[in-house]
Amino acid sequence: MPNLRQERVRELLKRAIGEAVRREFNVSEAGLISVNDVDCTGDLKTAVVFISILGSADQQKRGLALLTEHRARIQSLMAKAVVLKFTPTLRFVVDDSLVRGNRVMQIIEELDKASPVPPPSEEQEQE
Repeated sequence: MPNLRQERVRELLKRAIGEAVRREFNVSEAGLISVNDVDCTGDLKTAVVFISILGSADQQKRGLALLTEHRARIQSLMAKAVVLKFTPTLRFVVDDSLVRGNRVMQIIEELDKASPVPPPSEEQEQE
């Protein structure tokens, strides 16, 4: 479990990376890129950045390629915004938790429609 300092650093990195991405990339070219979370190692030398990209499939592929290509630039902008002894090396990963969560909700709704629960009878309510 991360300590308070690591949590604070993760939040600062998330904000700084999100701001750098917003300034560096055009939405029409790379889609809308948002930083969902940042996971740092204990020594804060490596950071995995979980991102989601809204847009067409081509924009999503292009957005991830641009992030990977411009990793050093984003890392340097982040280093200027967040002063640490070591600047974490960034690695970008597409976060598909929202898609999986929506799929789970869809399955639950389908199950509810397929087998509706009958309302309780009056005898069960009186007990």
